[in-house]
Amino acid sequence: MGNTNPDEMHKRLARTRALAEVGQAGLDTLLSRRALVVGCGGLGQPVAMYLAGAGLGHLTLVDDDDVEESNLNRQVFFGVMDVGRPKVAVLQERLRATQPHVAVAPMEMRLTSRNARGIILAHQVVVDCTDDPDTKFVLHDTALALGVPLVHGGAVRWGGQVTVVAPGGKPCLRCLFDGPPPAERCQDAGVLGAACGAVAGVMAAEAVKVLLGVGQLLQSRMLTLDLLAGHARAQPLYPRPDCPSCASAPARRVT
Repeated sequence: MGNTNPDEMHKRLARTRALAEVGQAGLDTLLSRRALVVGCGGLGQPVAMYLAGAGLGHLTLVDDDDVEESNLNRQVFFGVMDVGRPKVAVLQERLRATQPHVAVAPMEMRLTSRNARGIILAHQVVVDCTDDPDTKFVLHDTALALGVPLVHGGAVRWGGQVTVVAPGGKPCLRCLFDGPPPAERCQDAGVLGAACGAVAGVMAAEAVKVLLGVGQLLQSRMLTLDLLAGHARAQPLYPRPDCPSCASAPARRVT
């Protein structure tokens, strides 16, 4: 964990500890866990902040982008003064300022098939906050092969979706897609900042549930949020019998 006064830390995390599903034992568990957040934009920023606020002890942040003016409508932890700076560095500063108990490891780089295994292996949950389809599938395939739970999410326009790919379970993303679908980029379709926040909140909650082993995960289901229509739906997902990924995926307990 990062450096912090224990009494101050317990005051900051008191509302998490008060949850019946958490308690002191659950909080101690979260403080010992490591989460990997890939993508530090509209989803990754709030996910990281919510995980830190929940009591997570260690966060690894992966992103190779710098802050741009066009990010500021949805990437609310960046300011005008941060434009041109690496996103991981700025987010690390914000985390240190709000939750100094968290040990933050910023990795200013792109996750690829060459480095994914080494990055993912040390973590108990992976949170996919990237907007690049190719990176999403590298992340998915590697996490599945290593038996590390993956929380997948995406946001565009007025909504988004979230699902969880748990080790040894079906379906996985390749049951739904043979390969990365065409990207619908925010700069083309637009995105409401609040949509990113709503999706990120669900993703962070799913990651906490994975780490604590509580609740019903969004496994075999895709939660779709449509803020313009004002509804959310959890649609069932079905495994593909000939899926090359999850048919032999290992199961690994969170330890």
